[in-house]
Amino acid sequence: MGQALVGVVFGIYPTLRTLADLRHAPTREILEARLRTTREIEMVHTTRKSATTTTDAYREQFRCFETQGGQPKWLLPLRQAGMARFGELGLPTLRDEDWRFTNTAPIAQLPFRPAFHATDGVTADALKNFAFAKLPGAKLVFVNGHFAPGCSTLKNLPAGVKAASLASALASDAAFLEKHLGRYAQNADNGFTALNQAFFLDGGLVHVPAGKVVEEPIQLVYVSTAQQSGTTFHPRNLVITEANSQVTILESYVALGGGGYFTNAVTELFVGDNARLEFVKFQDEAADAFHMAAFHGEFGRASNVNVHSFALGAKLSRNNIRAKLAGEGLECILNGLYLTRGEQLADHHMIVEHAQPHCASHEYFNGILDDKSRGVFHGRILVRPIAQKTDAKQTNKNLLLSDDATADTKPQLEIYADDVKCTHGATIGQLNDESIFYLRSRGIGPETARRMLIHAFAGEIIERIQHEPAREELDKLVWDRLEANPHLAEKQLCSRVCENAG
Repeated sequence: MGQALVGVVFGIYPTLRTLADLRHAPTREILEARLRTTREIEMVHTTRKSATTTTDAYREQFRCFETQGGQPKWLLPLRQAGMARFGELGLPTLRDEDWRFTNTAPIAQLPFRPAFHATDGVTADALKNFAFAKLPGAKLVFVNGHFAPGCSTLKNLPAGVKAASLASALASDAAFLEKHLGRYAQNADNGFTALNQAFFLDGGLVHVPAGKVVEEPIQLVYVSTAQQSGTTFHPRNLVITEANSQVTILESYVALGGGGYFTNAVTELFVGDNARLEFVKFQDEAADAFHMAAFHGEFGRASNVNVHSFALGAKLSRNNIRAKLAGEGLECILNGLYLTRGEQLADHHMIVEHAQPHCASHEYFNGILDDKSRGVFHGRILVRPIAQKTDAKQTNKNLLLSDDATADTKPQLEIYADDVKCTHGATIGQLNDESIFYLRSRGIGPETARRMLIHAFAGEIIERIQHEPAREELDKLVWDRLEANPHLAEKQLCSRVCENAG
């Protein structure tokens, strides 16, 4: 109880993880922490007071869908259900248990400007330096939330495999979409997901029929050029991989400009029996942007699913991951790395539901935090009574490169079966002196030793990517990003680790 209280109130001071630490903390740090907490509570009250006004602003923008022609009959009720759910939930605040470490008030205070119309002026040449740009395979590019055919490539797909714009599919393949769209994320547990259901315009549709193998990755690339604060995009992705199929999906969020825009994305994913899927998400939004994303997946019997999340950009980002292990004997790996600096905040919140027996899930998330940035991890493994012989593991590690960086972590087990093997653990700290000494004793200089340890910390996440070209590209990108960090080799990176393992 004491640890939870301290984690909320005194989160800005990374070593305050127990009440004993709090009693011996310098007065200045305690006062600064209380001041910050007071400001956050005031922001919550301000958000609550303006909630009705904010909801009215969203409803006003929503009216355009009620008069829009040419859409399938089932789509408007789906949107209306999303809008109604948003009216019930509103945007989350620090008073919501699942959001108590992540203050969304800056998003609530933005003017709401949905990007209803496509933007011209972006060419394929402008995207050549982004991650995965040189990899072969089909590529769907969306500029400011709308499909950009001139920047996209849809060649060399196996017969029957479909990669298309969701907006075009609504016109040409509405019957197929009706069976799947909104099914896997139907129970929106926060206002952002509900808002996407109401306002989505476009996104990526990938359908891999039974038995099909796609050798080259399929890319979904979201590019922002927004310069106006509050410009909002609601990408909606739907990925359906049927039984015995195999595919790799690379999803990227990048920017050619920045003006306090907001990306609010939802990905729905279905993996059939015995199918194999690797899904890599790379988020490198503009420094003053906001990024919210929901990932809802349902996985079938004996399937193999690997999902990777790399969060490098945005002022505030959060990934809500919901994975339902719906078939027996499947294996799922959720794997992620977040690099933050300045005053960035990166949050991963996940629930892995074991709904059938003989399934394995493993979650590995590492964070490297610098300056006054914050990392948040909340992972929950839910084992249903039927899910006997479950094998579940969850690990979160955080490396602090600054005394002002903060990590809040909460691994959690909720088990209703009695024949399971479940573990979870978390660490927060700085570089270990013993590891540095070990490398130095073998003739390695102190700066090189620190670099090796930090790169290895990131590398243990990157090496789990199975698609070799994507793995090599991300490895180089993360290496270059870390090498550009002036704190990488500073001598004051000593060990100070607090552990909570179980």
